[in-house]
Amino acid sequence: MKRFTHYLLLSMVFSPVASHAQLNTEISEILVTAEFRDTPLQLQSTSTSVLTGENIRQRAAQDLKDALQSVPNVNFASGTSRPRFFQIRGIGERGQFVEPLNASVGLLVDGIDYSGMGIPSTLFDIDQVEVLRGPQGTLHGANALAGLINVRTGEPQDEPEMRMSATYAEYDTVELGIVGTGPLVSDSLLYRLAVSSYESDGYIDNDFLQTDDVNNRDEFSARAKLRWLVDTESNLDVTLAYADIDNGYDVFSLDNSGDTLSDEPGRDTLESTTLGVAWAKALSGVEMEARVSAAASESEYSFDVDWAFVGIAPELEYSAFDRYTRDRDSYSAQLRFSSSEDLVFLGREHAWATGLYYLGDREDLLRQYDFLAQDFRSRYDTDTYASYGQLRSQLNDEFTLVTGLRGERRNTDYEDNNGVAADPGETLWGGRIALEYSSDEDALYYASISRGYSANGVNAGILSSDGISDDPEVIASLRALEDFDSESLINYELGYKASYLDGRLQMRAALFYMDRQDQQVDGSLAIVRDNGSTDFIDYIDNAAEGNNYGLELEVDYLVSEHLSLYGNIGLLDTEFDEFVNANGQDVVDIDGEPLSGRDQAQAPGYQYALGAQLEFGAGFYARLDAEGKDDFYFSNSHAVESPSYNLLHLRVGVDRDKWSLALWARNLTNEEYFVRAFGTFGNDPRNGYELEPYFQYGDPRVVGISAEYRLF
Repeated sequence: MKRFTHYLLLSMVFSPVASHAQLNTEISEILVTAEFRDTPLQLQSTSTSVLTGENIRQRAAQDLKDALQSVPNVNFASGTSRPRFFQIRGIGERGQFVEPLNASVGLLVDGIDYSGMGIPSTLFDIDQVEVLRGPQGTLHGANALAGLINVRTGEPQDEPEMRMSATYAEYDTVELGIVGTGPLVSDSLLYRLAVSSYESDGYIDNDFLQTDDVNNRDEFSARAKLRWLVDTESNLDVTLAYADIDNGYDVFSLDNSGDTLSDEPGRDTLESTTLGVAWAKALSGVEMEARVSAAASESEYSFDVDWAFVGIAPELEYSAFDRYTRDRDSYSAQLRFSSSEDLVFLGREHAWATGLYYLGDREDLLRQYDFLAQDFRSRYDTDTYASYGQLRSQLNDEFTLVTGLRGERRNTDYEDNNGVAADPGETLWGGRIALEYSSDEDALYYASISRGYSANGVNAGILSSDGISDDPEVIASLRALEDFDSESLINYELGYKASYLDGRLQMRAALFYMDRQDQQVDGSLAIVRDNGSTDFIDYIDNAAEGNNYGLELEVDYLVSEHLSLYGNIGLLDTEFDEFVNANGQDVVDIDGEPLSGRDQAQAPGYQYALGAQLEFGAGFYARLDAEGKDDFYFSNSHAVESPSYNLLHLRVGVDRDKWSLALWARNLTNEEYFVRAFGTFGNDPRNGYELEPYFQYGDPRVVGISAEYRLF
């Protein structure tokens, strides 16, 4: 716990996020900030879930995975120390090795693009997490084919506040944090500073090395914000964030016991520095917003390929280590204008927004793998230019029409030290049409059609695989997978949002159908080595057609000032209508089973979450959360499934004006479940590399205690 002493003194001076001594009598209004203008959740014609900072704290959620377990039709793929990749309505990546990544689920933190890097999104000092389901083709473009996760951290306040939190839990888990905010210059310059440290041994024992911290978590983050209130009509915001994630990665065991035998445990690290500047100014009838950001990240993802030690089976064994080191620089700029006063045209009121956007990514990869003749190096540059616009037209007192369109030019440039070079580029477009009906302020009906897209690209692992096999069938398969086309998706959605009982009961429901064309899916080729063990080449391919449809329902009910309830459910049906490769052949999984007609990976048939919080008075409370998922395929490359599972979380505590204390347990019943699996292949020399699946376990029961104190 190398950072513990740095923050020990700070841990004596802090406060609660909210006080349960002040009991609620109505459900607070929530604003969705990912739209062109802040929009009340109950008036937004999109299927959206919002987790507030208080809700995240009450769930003892430390990272995005812990929070998003409660969101309908949202799943995650592990295979790392913390999940980086998320799926919405069954769509999204599951991992990244050699391949450049075109994310299908966007991840923004304070407007900065972290898509494909979910690991730095620890949840200390978060205002809210917004999950927008369905393609955001007008709002956010190619990185939001399936939807968007928008994280908003705490903002500078005009009143001084300083608070601190500390947590101790099983597995030598210690988390410390400090937040300070207030004016630096009265009525002119505000600040916010948040610093947190999280350390844990993790939940894996390595029996060979006789240690329990091979999957440790050592995470530090700091964020500073300044808000300059230039005048009554403009302000300037500056955000500087730093994350240092230095985690172990050693999770797969040859006997699926959850205890590993690796002699070279891997790492899962990320050091990231980001800077964002936003300027907002009110003009005559127009709001202008200009944003620029820069992010520099260095990461390592490495693992013991054989999951064993030298000497486990001398006659058959192999030993290998694989390391992926990435340097990624990202730059973005956006200029947006929106109406602050409705424009009257043809007797109707219209609100509008329009803008220009640029995103540039520069990613250098170094792969050091024992079976490569030389280290593999590649560079992948992407430049995206976009223009967009949205018009909101009041047709009459009850009907509103929303139309939006986005055009995007994406240029990419790939090269590696094997002499492979490619520069695919494409012009893409997306948009949305929504008709809203509201006869009063307590109910909203909407019907929408939206189009999203995901860009084309190259399969770097395939392009650099010359000589990996002499089998003509394998060579033909490789040649057919050198690149992939863009994907388009049309989402049809019907929604209903309403408030009842003087605002104490809120409901949100959405019925959707998604039609996917040239569907992009992850796959993997299994190449058998001479000794009978297996190597893999990951790729992206296009399935001819697919469809995803289902339902999301969310209910919040403030029964009384002492009792609040919530419940949600997501129902999802997905399948490949047809899955053929570039040669027109049916694609099969590793077991030879065709994928046409099968459910898509990472798409549980149902997900649910239920919860209740009871206030006893004098600040004492208890909260119980239950959540679960149906079974689902882990991958499109094999038929291994995650069994259905149910998790239970409990928290009891007391919140006072100056301090709070809580005892909590996640996965209270110690349910055994899996978060990643590899399909049927051989990796255990003790049984002659017999074909079998391998699993990564989810977090076990963890019990902890959290305290907070407010200095002022």
